[in-house]
Amino acid sequence: MNTALNPTSTTPAGMHADEWAARTELAACYRVFAMLGWTEMIYNHITLRMPASVCGEDKQFLINPFGLHYSEVTARNLVKINLKGEVLDGSPHPVNPAGFTVHAAIHDALEGAHCVMHTHTTAGVAVACLKGGLQQTNFYTAQLHGMVAYHDFEGITIHADEAPRLLKSIGEKPAVILRNHGLLAWGATLPQTFAILWTLQRACEIQLATFSMGGAEAAIPVPEAIAAKCTRDALQFNPHHGAGRDVFDALVRQVNRLDRSYLE
Repeated sequence: MNTALNPTSTTPAGMHADEWAARTELAACYRVFAMLGWTEMIYNHITLRMPASVCGEDKQFLINPFGLHYSEVTARNLVKINLKGEVLDGSPHPVNPAGFTVHAAIHDALEGAHCVMHTHTTAGVAVACLKGGLQQTNFYTAQLHGMVAYHDFEGITIHADEAPRLLKSIGEKPAVILRNHGLLAWGATLPQTFAILWTLQRACEIQLATFSMGGAEAAIPVPEAIAAKCTRDALQFNPHHGAGRDVFDALVRQVNRLDRSYLE
């Protein structure tokens, strides 16, 4: 994370500096979600895989402590677990099985999935409930051409046997619509994942508003060639243009002006 955003944050004794950087970035992201209203009581998850400098060949990741609202998540109370869901940092907080099952499967199987985000926003769930899903009819859907995957609803995601089917549905597409359920995004970094999810969320919001004025038949479709061009030209999650870092840092600065307790 950009150290200019957390100048008072110091690495706790005995903790690797890279782990503390991951913790502060993830905690900041939870506060960004809270600020944007992307919360679902104490549910849903944002997870971040530990860098190799911290865990070597093992795959470990940070997840929110179950029972806390996103506005209560801090760098210290995030829970570090392995792919089996075992707590590695002595945290007294439990981990939601639904979050562990889905996120662990993606972190384990997709090499580029260093961060995974899942939401139940009104617009996201509404579009996930449509037979046609996300329609290519607005500025934001046009920037996700060929990037959106769908996974059919199988119930609450606490059963490990769903993981292979979920992964098959995702393939290599980083924006995922879980039918009847919500939205999911994954990426190489937290800011990139945020940028993907933000674009998907905005696409759903605009579609919800558009369809409310006359339904799908009233929307103007974006031609395939134009959508493909928009996706190539999009800057917000492109690694050659910061991959979302600038917009994420701007939101963290806004959080810092409101409440810096996530650094505790």
